[in-house]
Amino acid sequence: GTDILVKMKSGLLAPSALVSLKNLHELRRIRWDADRGLAIGALATHNEICNSAVVQEHFLSLSEAAHKLANNQIRNRGTIGGNLVNAIPSADLPPILIALGAYVTLAGPNSSRTVPVESFFTGVSRCALEPEREILTEVVIPPQKTTGSTYIKFGLRRSGALAVVGVAAAVTMDGNVVRDVRICLGAVYKVPTRAIQAEQVLIGKTWTNDLLEQAGRTAVGCCLPISDIRGSAEYRRDLVRIFTRRALKRAITQGHV
Repeated sequence: GTDILVKMKSGLLAPSALVSLKNLHELRRIRWDADRGLAIGALATHNEICNSAVVQEHFLSLSEAAHKLANNQIRNRGTIGGNLVNAIPSADLPPILIALGAYVTLAGPNSSRTVPVESFFTGVSRCALEPEREILTEVVIPPQKTTGSTYIKFGLRRSGALAVVGVAAAVTMDGNVVRDVRICLGAVYKVPTRAIQAEQVLIGKTWTNDLLEQAGRTAVGCCLPISDIRGSAEYRRDLVRIFTRRALKRAITQGHV
């Protein structure tokens, strides 16, 4: 409702009916299972995710990303399911979910299916959900071998700002050697984008500041930012380089997922 009501008041949307899901209490649960991982109901609010002891124990980076989202009023009302289905390129949760290999469950009248968050978004405000017959019921993050992960963003204000650029990174280290890494860029293309070429720069190598800088420069070639009121495309590319390097260093050195 934090987006749809704004669109209705602006005359951009005029639905003939609205169906509330708020009484489906099972869609608000946050659960951990050693085999399946972390399951978050689609109606869990951003503050519930941010403050959840279960989330903080297993995926602190997700809790931190939820805290960076909008302002306290929005975090109290907005939900993880709504954030994903809204499919806005500058959204804060998709990059960290993609970096952590999360998937969503979509339920219809006779069956359900799972879709990786990485392939869930199909365009600006477009996603794989079939709205006439499906609802998003949960987000699942599988158990990780990852040793560190983080999400950082740049906005025009210290709080409550949309991301000009957001970068998430999840790494698996063996000593100082990068065994695996996933990097996801937000707000620099029509959908959140894996920086796969930048990942390939790192895998199998001993990390150094120079290597992270090389990965950051490579990540610039993985995005196609636009120029808008919040920043030019050139500015965003420079931010991608800087924030990719910073996110990687934080994920490597912090030692928690």
